[in-house]
Amino acid sequence: MTQAFLSHVTDTLAEIDAEGMMKRERLITTPQGGEIAVAEREVINLCANNYLGLADHPELIATAKEAMDEKGFGMASVRFICGTQDIHRELEQKLAGFLGHDDSILFAACFDANGGLFEPLLGPEDAVISDALNHASIIDGIRLCKAKRYRYANSDMADLEAKLKQAREDGARFIMIATDGVFSMDGYLANLPEIVALAEKYEALVMVDDCHSTGFMGPKGAGTPAHHGVKVDIVTGTLGKALGGAIGGYIAGPQPVIDLLRQRARPYLFSNSLPSSIVRAGIRALELVEDGDDLRARLFENTEYWRAGLEKLGFDLLPGEHPIVPVMLGEAQLAQDMAARLFEEGVYVSGFFFPVVPRGQARIRTQMNAALTREQLDRALKAFEVAGKACGVIE
Repeated sequence: MTQAFLSHVTDTLAEIDAEGMMKRERLITTPQGGEIAVAEREVINLCANNYLGLADHPELIATAKEAMDEKGFGMASVRFICGTQDIHRELEQKLAGFLGHDDSILFAACFDANGGLFEPLLGPEDAVISDALNHASIIDGIRLCKAKRYRYANSDMADLEAKLKQAREDGARFIMIATDGVFSMDGYLANLPEIVALAEKYEALVMVDDCHSTGFMGPKGAGTPAHHGVKVDIVTGTLGKALGGAIGGYIAGPQPVIDLLRQRARPYLFSNSLPSSIVRAGIRALELVEDGDDLRARLFENTEYWRAGLEKLGFDLLPGEHPIVPVMLGEAQLAQDMAARLFEEGVYVSGFFFPVVPRGQARIRTQMNAALTREQLDRALKAFEVAGKACGVIE
């Protein structure tokens, strides 16, 4: 590697740092939870996707240990060679039943699921219409397929219909609408009832990434389609958030679609299968979620209490009902400074800024979970008051 190249990389890093956009990682020395140890101090954690508080659930930990004793540590293979155990199919079938689909297929992560979805299903004769604020994994997955691409403004149904008309006029054979179920930077829910109605009108398919919904939105936590009372064609999601918080993704849909993905989805064909500990714990997590009405109730009680407390202090929040509650700050450096001051006050959050969100829309994305106590939320609100005044965000 030449010195010129290394100097170029170093200069790029310096530019990122100078713009206040350097991402820094803190080392956690305890299990994930409502309160964690970082840099030898206890802090309230408001930035994990641990919606139901299952990441350190003793039953999941015990189940994972038992699975390793019974099934081994890893598969050392891809699925179609010798990497499929009975529990892989058990989890896939349980996920499909939970989500109301024929079958599902497991991936190492939902990024891989979205990355492997579009290419096997859509060709150059087809079209995919994507929401402008879709997750990076959907964007990258669409780039890998040869279908003609269209983009509609976030949740703008008039723009979506215009793109559907255009795709039909351009002679598309099949059209797929791709959307997040919940747009994770804002906590906004996709307008699935209108999306599904437009899809029916223009004979299009609907694909939903439901990572920030599965487990806690809708009856029994079955996600945004269940929340809205609609049926969509394909759902992608993760085991890495509400369903235990480890790793693993999936696609659920009609049997022929899942069968074709097993034959041609490249991240599935060329990646090791999930280890037994994750799979068996995923099965148990689904059981906890299906019986978790109390956890969901606590999650949304915490969300309502937290949002009301921040509004009373004078913070600028994006409206919504989701446990993601973004505190809008505008500039990247202010988001960094606010996050640093909050850490001093005993609250762990992260600043979000370009390219994760548009320039000028930097924020601290707070996230509620069912494990947080009212006492912890009160301490966190006091920390936000102190940090907000110190950084000039509130008076």
